[in-house]
Amino acid sequence: MASLSASNHVARVLSVANHVADVDAESRIATSWRRCLIGHKLDPARQGPPQTLTEAEIRHVAEPLEETIRLLTPELDDLARVLRDAGYCVNLADANATMLFSRLPGESDARLFMDWKIYTGSNFAETFEGTNGLGTALAEQKPILVHRDEHFRAQWHMFSCAVAPLFDQAGRLAGAVNITSCREDLERAAHQLALAVTMEATRRMEGAIFRDHFRNAWIATVPGDGGSGLLAYDDDRRIVGACRAARALLGLTDGLIASGIDLSRYIKLDHSRNVDEIVELRRADGRPLGQGHVVPPLHAKSSTLRRDAPVDRLDALHRLAGRDPGLVRSVKRLRSIGDHNLPVLLHGETGVGKDVFARAIHAASNRARNNYVALNCAAMPESLIDAELFGYEAGAFTGARRDGSKGLIVQADGGTLFLDEIGDMPIALQTRLLRVLENREVWPLGALKPVPVDIRLISATHRDLGRMAEEGSFRADLYFRLRGMEVRLPALRERADRDDIIRQIAREEAPKCRLSEEAWSLLSAYPYPGNMRQLRHVLRLAGCTAEDGVIVDADLDLPPFGRRAEPDLEAAERATITEALRKHGGRVTEAARTLKLSRATLYRKIKLLKIETTQ
Repeated sequence: MASLSASNHVARVLSVANHVADVDAESRIATSWRRCLIGHKLDPARQGPPQTLTEAEIRHVAEPLEETIRLLTPELDDLARVLRDAGYCVNLADANATMLFSRLPGESDARLFMDWKIYTGSNFAETFEGTNGLGTALAEQKPILVHRDEHFRAQWHMFSCAVAPLFDQAGRLAGAVNITSCREDLERAAHQLALAVTMEATRRMEGAIFRDHFRNAWIATVPGDGGSGLLAYDDDRRIVGACRAARALLGLTDGLIASGIDLSRYIKLDHSRNVDEIVELRRADGRPLGQGHVVPPLHAKSSTLRRDAPVDRLDALHRLAGRDPGLVRSVKRLRSIGDHNLPVLLHGETGVGKDVFARAIHAASNRARNNYVALNCAAMPESLIDAELFGYEAGAFTGARRDGSKGLIVQADGGTLFLDEIGDMPIALQTRLLRVLENREVWPLGALKPVPVDIRLISATHRDLGRMAEEGSFRADLYFRLRGMEVRLPALRERADRDDIIRQIAREEAPKCRLSEEAWSLLSAYPYPGNMRQLRHVLRLAGCTAEDGVIVDADLDLPPFGRRAEPDLEAAERATITEALRKHGGRVTEAARTLKLSRATLYRKIKLLKIETTQ
């Protein structure tokens, strides 16, 4: 389309929407224009800048993606260097079309982008800005070039945008890589070439995301007609991940991957060495697939690393945090406080792994070579906590050891003291503990002088200590002493990476078994009132009872406990699902369509609500 005045452009957009203009009515640009007019109710004549976030809002939106941005920055910088002389800016946006990373071109071109607010924090979603490279590529999840007057809003007519959507390690839309130019001397063919360069760079970025996520698995590059795909599998050759291309090539689904399906069901390959190598790939039926590249897991390469190679002390914490945004932020804060002797308060339900997290904090500190000492305040009788915690001199009381006892605080000198269920500590002992924290010394029972101590204190509780302090059942001054930094450990049912955790614990507790799709659906839907501890016990038992190495739903000891729905709501939900199944003769697929649920979700609800089906 040639450059037009604003009024002519608006008329053109309206005529396309009414199928009057002499353009391909089925072109992606025409389809998008109609979507913007009819679906989004946008005005192509509207003037004004895009929606732009504040600095604080940008930090909030970008925080969960910080590691991804860090991982992709080298590739983005390379792309910016290649395209800089052609006047392109390079942006990385999230899945909502908010730009979170920007590299502007030379000074004169950069000024124009700044004036038009095409930079970090600006949002170009199609629902706001109409047809544009970034918003339309994300809306359609396909690469696109939007050239000058193809933009929906007349004010963007001087720009050309080439965009490739970015998909994560599970094939989900994660964002997009956008390049934009305002150069009038560049023809459409030049921008098409720039789009091809951007698509190739984006594929490399997706590969980097995949390899980083599955760095502890074997990764095979599988050739295909639409480009190569990446497949991750464990030491037992069970598939643990597949990129978007590999899923399409082999017909893999989330359910199949979650069930730990064997690699040999799809491809056969021969490799044994813990080094990168080129291998011949065959389909399961023996047909050749071509050459593939196999990369061993990080742990398999460790023997080639120098013995004095630096180790990230926070590695255990990073593994525990997984991909849960809240825990990732907490680990980042723990990294920022470093080895400052700041007390940490862990808050979470029973079974979430507070002791494991505390041990990881200790291992990440400069106290790791010294003692880690733990006491469960709820499991110790009140009469014994005093002596266990503070120690005593010989003969301090009847039944005391002949040579006395150091006490846990003194044993933790130079290291870390972990007090679990601190909310159950008696008030009298709270007073003594407060004195220890203030004076950095302990008075054992019967002692004539104090013992100086240097400890880092980590406490944990499932109780609301703030409310207890207000009510007087917990010392307020001790509460604020303990709460140097509070870390909330979410329940398993709340974690954003719950499926990852279930897979990992299944590999640890039932390493010789795989999960059936039915078992996976049940595990994925269960609320786990006992959290990680309950999940481990369930899978450990299932691994012992499974026949032929396959865990089925009957092997899972998941009692009907901890459901969050109220009884009347649960009954109503059961009645609604039962009626939908009855109307469709028990056909779950059709019932799910009527209820506007995915089939997997409906299966999970049927399991949890114990609804009988004819299928």
